[in-house]
Amino acid sequence: MTPDRLLAPPERPERPRRTAFQPTASARYDRVAQRSAARVIQGYSTSFGWATRLLDEPARTHVRSIYALVRVADETVDDPDPGLTSAERSRMLEDLAEETARAVAEGRSTNLVVHAFALTARQYGIGPALIDPFFASMRADLAVASHDEDSFEEYVHGSAEVVGLMCLRVFLAGDEAACTRLDAPARALGSAFQTVNFLRDLAEDHDQLGRAYLPGVDPEAFDEADKHRLLDTVDADLDLAASALPELPGSSRRAVAAALGLFRALSRRLRRTPAEDILRARVRVPDPEKAIVLARAVLRGRG
Repeated sequence: MTPDRLLAPPERPERPRRTAFQPTASARYDRVAQRSAARVIQGYSTSFGWATRLLDEPARTHVRSIYALVRVADETVDDPDPGLTSAERSRMLEDLAEETARAVAEGRSTNLVVHAFALTARQYGIGPALIDPFFASMRADLAVASHDEDSFEEYVHGSAEVVGLMCLRVFLAGDEAACTRLDAPARALGSAFQTVNFLRDLAEDHDQLGRAYLPGVDPEAFDEADKHRLLDTVDADLDLAASALPELPGSSRRAVAAALGLFRALSRRLRRTPAEDILRARVRVPDPEKAIVLARAVLRGRG
């Protein structure tokens, strides 16, 4: 070895160049997390899952990542396993809330669903103003058996309206002015979805979970007047939500139009279903009718 060779720094072996087929470890982990979130919607959702298929990427992945966290939190408080106490559910929920806050702040989590959500939240500016009310409503499920008008409004805001606002930020790529302008329609859409689901699950929520969400409605005395009063509110919210469609990008317009169509179909079926039958079986839209709704939404999204 020559003297000048001794003085020169050792040569480093040349690193192989990365290609599209050799993603960084971080990018690979992100994709695995997002795919895990997508599996959640496949396992749980029907109507919402159908609608998300109409979204273009990257909105489809990000909306599914939002849904996955929401579903995991919901299952934490609603899992019917009698072996789980309220204290244990509360601890798990708080762990999830803390991990979510940490991941959104720091950008990483070992929980794949939380990591996927954090990627979306950080990209589109979804912060505590939307996340904290959601977890507050999940906590209410463990502490509140029935609601009055005020607590119901607060619960629906946290459990459904903020989810609509999160999705809106994805649809509009975080455009603050547009998000503010479409705030009311997005909240109305979430509220309508939640009320429809409360109606569909009226007996199950009362009998299995011991909850009465709808203020002024006794599940044991539920009648036609209750049903139509609630559905009038649902239809008004759907009308308000529909007013935002022209301002949404094409693929988001298709997906939201599909969701609106599916829940309008559910509203019509609930109106035709006798009140006593709603307490016996969950009302659903048959798959052939869903396919027609989706086809119409695709056509509408081209406008």
